[in-house]
Amino acid sequence: MATDYDAPRKTDEDLSEDSLEELKNRRMDKSSGIVDVDESDLNESMELPGADLSNEELAVRVLPRQADEFTCSQCYLVHHRSQLAKEKDGMLICRDCAA
Repeated sequence: MATDYDAPRKTDEDLSEDSLEELKNRRMDKSSGIVDVDESDLNESMELPGADLSNEELAVRVLPRQADEFTCSQCYLVHHRSQLAKEKDGMLICRDCAA
């Protein structure tokens, strides 16, 4: 919650003068911003570690290595040529492995 430090502060007399109804209304306004969350929706979207995914199929399109890419000889990942750090005895090494 943001605080305006330049605003005049209320004294103890001002605080005691606040009516009970005004205080109730403030409390109701603060709780109106709370969003109700249905716990059953959260449970359905949560993925548990070790869950049985043997019946699930992935639809991923695999592309062959492109002309502007190389395979790192240490991590065996395919990187763009801009990630090439060095070539050692014909072996290409990416920036991550060279660091």
